[in-house]
Amino acid sequence: MNARTRPAEAEPDAPARPPLVRELLLVAGLFLVYKFGRQLATGHTDEAFRNAHRVWDWERVLRLPDEATVQSLLLHGDVLVHAANTYYATVHFPATVAFLVWLYLRRPAHYVWVRRVLAALTGAALVLHLAFPLAPPRMLDATGLIDTARVFGPSVYGPPRTDQLSNQFAAMPSLHFGWALMLAVGMIVATRSRWRWLWLLHPLVTLLVIVGTANHYWLDVLVATALLGIALAVLRPPAPASRQEQSREEQSREEQGTQGPPCRLPVSRRRQAGRREAERPELVGAGR
Repeated sequence: MNARTRPAEAEPDAPARPPLVRELLLVAGLFLVYKFGRQLATGHTDEAFRNAHRVWDWERVLRLPDEATVQSLLLHGDVLVHAANTYYATVHFPATVAFLVWLYLRRPAHYVWVRRVLAALTGAALVLHLAFPLAPPRMLDATGLIDTARVFGPSVYGPPRTDQLSNQFAAMPSLHFGWALMLAVGMIVATRSRWRWLWLLHPLVTLLVIVGTANHYWLDVLVATALLGIALAVLRPPAPASRQEQSREEQSREEQGTQGPPCRLPVSRRRQAGRREAERPELVGAGR
């Protein structure tokens, strides 16, 4: 049986999509863990403000840019600062959820990788939130910054003492920036479009927004980037689809070996071989 009549072997199936119910339970579990961490963080107000003064002093020692410079750019007009507050309040969670849903439906293997990285990043951030409670710069008088969400709106936070939905003393690291950066990394790795690098605009805009609205320090962003880098170094992404297909094609050629139809020489090479055959001298009397 040659290569033409041998039944073609079934190609490997695409990566299986994780069960939807299991994924929903995982997300719900992570949310409950975060809520539990919020309850543990209560009663650390004084420590959060002491750490805020330390972070502000560290940034001056490291000569990092002043957050007030970014905020002054937003305060040139009410429209710009209102847009920044809206971006902070409405883009973070919906963008991340849409990103995960798209990966789940279109890139299951990359979805599993991204979910693991985000879980590792969020878990590490929760530990740091508990070990190092930190008041954001909008609460620290020494920064000279204003709470743009409270002054111009919209605001997602209530008074810190009565806010039961979020931990406002969890500034470091910034999950706003860490998730946005992972969204960009995931889309760049999972897609092949030449325009995929434009996804980096999302973490860039997020960076300007969280600093300009006085919700995070520069060090919050640097720590989030470092934690994400560690997670990405440990959890490797799946191979691109193009490499997987190329590997399957090479394996198929190796299995077929020489059983396929003979390879025909190009026309030019066949003509050269014919001329050499015609010019070869014939032995007189040969075969007589």
